[in-house]
Amino acid sequence: MKIDFPTDHESIINRIATIDPLQYGKTRNFINGCVTYLSPYISRGVISTKQVLESVLRNGFTISEIESFVKELCWRDYFQRVGQAKNLDHDIKQAQSPISNNAIPINIVNGSTGIEGIDNAIETLKDKGYMHNHCRMYTASLVCNIAQSHWKQPAQWMYYHLLDGDFASNICSWQWVAGANSNKKYYANQENINKYTFTNQQKTFLDTSYEELVNSTIPKELSETTIFKETTKLPEPNLIVFDSALPTFIYNYYNLDPLWHQSEKANRILLLDPDFFGAYPISSKCVDFMLALSKNITGIQVYIGSFKSFAEQFECKSICFKEHPLNIGYIGVEESRDWISPVITGYYPSFFAYWKKMEQQIKKQ
Repeated sequence: MKIDFPTDHESIINRIATIDPLQYGKTRNFINGCVTYLSPYISRGVISTKQVLESVLRNGFTISEIESFVKELCWRDYFQRVGQAKNLDHDIKQAQSPISNNAIPINIVNGSTGIEGIDNAIETLKDKGYMHNHCRMYTASLVCNIAQSHWKQPAQWMYYHLLDGDFASNICSWQWVAGANSNKKYYANQENINKYTFTNQQKTFLDTSYEELVNSTIPKELSETTIFKETTKLPEPNLIVFDSALPTFIYNYYNLDPLWHQSEKANRILLLDPDFFGAYPISSKCVDFMLALSKNITGIQVYIGSFKSFAEQFECKSICFKEHPLNIGYIGVEESRDWISPVITGYYPSFFAYWKKMEQQIKKQ
């Protein structure tokens, strides 16, 4: 499938209908694999993991037949549960070690590491706002385990560019690769990268055995670093037309569901908090994608400011919003996100433990 991300709701729903979970399980690790390209819509809250899973199961597949696909959906819910329980701005399980810098290699930012499979993926990231999951792991391994950069700055850099940027999924994945959220670090050598990205490089600084790779020194290609300093360019504020007699539904970067309370007459506000985007900056491409998706929501108005300033400025009959770990300072009626299984809650130290519970529950549903 060509890498493109339409923003009209009909095209998004049609994309769900075309999922082939069997081919996904067989090919997903290859950059041309049969992946769904649904992650930007899940991350932006346009659709849910539960919605996708139910759609696939209606086609008659059993959980055991498509376990690989179901697990990937459950990984997303799992990371959200971790985000509810842990401060993701810090190492989750143990400190990353060794660390030589708290920055990011310049050649990662520029996509000029000399490793073709990774450089091509970085170019696609900057051009399309997308990076194949396997390439995300390769990039994180190169940065954290070969260049010995702490995960935080590089994770912010990738989140900035990703249309499917999800704070919990992104941070937890980077920490998993770096060994801060896992029992061991993830490494990929040149042979592995060649296989899944269809490159044929030899004699690079990754063209070695895994034992030698683990004990290698920082290559010159990754030794020069920089500090990530990008900012978010939000749209200019607009005049809000507000009816204080109606309920108010708050949408944000993580909830752009056009079907949420669709039939109710209400004020519908897309809240864009400059402080939030100052802490978690995103690219102009991501801002434009968000705004385009919001057009599926009838009557949506964009408010630039904090939740507190909005509540003080407008006399709201009631305020309703969907839960998310980054809803800082929200007050009102909090509704649950559409979990695959809302009864599996709390923190699980490993996905395996979470999956065993989820697998049992899904088979009951």
